[in-house]
Amino acid sequence: MSLLIDERTQTLIDEFQKHFGAAPQYLSRGPGRVNLIGEHTDYNDGFVLPVALKRDVRFVLRPRADRQVRVYSLEFGEEGSFDLDALRFDPNRLWLNYIQGMAWSLEQEGVRLIGIDAVVSGNVPRGSGLSSSAALEIAAAHAFLIASGQSVALSGPRIAQLAQRAENQFVGVNCGIMDQFISELGRANHALLIDCRSLDYQLVPMPEAVSLVISNTRASRSLASSAYNERRAQCEEGVRLLRQALPDIRALRDVSLEQLEAYRNLLSETVYRRCRHVVSENKRVLHCVAALQQGDLAKAGRLMNASHESLRNDYEVSSPALDAMVEAMRSAKGCYGARLTGAGFGGCAVALVQAGCEQAVADAIFAHYPKATGIWPEVYTTQAADGASAEQL
Repeated sequence: MSLLIDERTQTLIDEFQKHFGAAPQYLSRGPGRVNLIGEHTDYNDGFVLPVALKRDVRFVLRPRADRQVRVYSLEFGEEGSFDLDALRFDPNRLWLNYIQGMAWSLEQEGVRLIGIDAVVSGNVPRGSGLSSSAALEIAAAHAFLIASGQSVALSGPRIAQLAQRAENQFVGVNCGIMDQFISELGRANHALLIDCRSLDYQLVPMPEAVSLVISNTRASRSLASSAYNERRAQCEEGVRLLRQALPDIRALRDVSLEQLEAYRNLLSETVYRRCRHVVSENKRVLHCVAALQQGDLAKAGRLMNASHESLRNDYEVSSPALDAMVEAMRSAKGCYGARLTGAGFGGCAVALVQAGCEQAVADAIFAHYPKATGIWPEVYTTQAADGASAEQL
């Protein structure tokens, strides 16, 4: 029996029967993700090390004989519909655009789809930096593919690229490839080292004696979008200026710390610090992979701590809420290291924790974070989970 046929899935099946008057035939899933280390490196052709979460977006669905799509969202309590022959952005149902965008991207790839009736639900917190949008796109991709009898038409990496294209070009969000890649290709008890230039990837086993504790600050992320664009422009400016001395570089990925120090006089102080974060973060990712492979959790934790300090001081994308959350996590017995995860200015922090100490970390968060911020957080404990799937019910 599938592990996905649980209480959540049964609720979706019941809702489908109530809403559409029949039983669904298929189930698809796309997980959220948390990034262990490697922040703001993806758009600089660098390295990232995410894991897929047990929290996910699920579709239960039934194929139609036509090209109409009807989707009922359990969270929003509303139905959206569209015609596969007339895909257009819907300003009234923003959640539906991720599903439409995925259909558009698949059709652009030459995959002929058929219509579906579906109920969709997710338990990846929205707006928290855990990639609920990528989870929705990947779950939608597998829903369309299995309904159309084309589950093997595309490779996993290609599905991830098409999901990124859907978000970039249809929804209009300029995201990198990491979120869709890990949602599609994650594996239980493994992190995924991704080279964001070549899209080469490597599964990295997570030691059995470790868990992840993720906490949502529930703080406003109002600055995240404008700051993201500004940081990206500053990195591009750094590359442009460094090319005066290093004409062969294409991105900060190609710059060593020694080169950056040698030519820092070409850069303003701010641009230098932005570049220093990215260049040092790429190095930390590769060192963290080696530490996990060697079972050196203390070193992996120190690298996560150093990543947070760099994000706070050099990249300046932390916030008082995130700093308070990380400090609370680190105060607990069994926490090897903690850092913000995602774009910053709010959202989540992640801690690498000795197995058995998860509750101690959660208790420390609830004891210290609300006093520092006046906000009650959300805390999740997880291990690395499997990536996307689709199956017959």
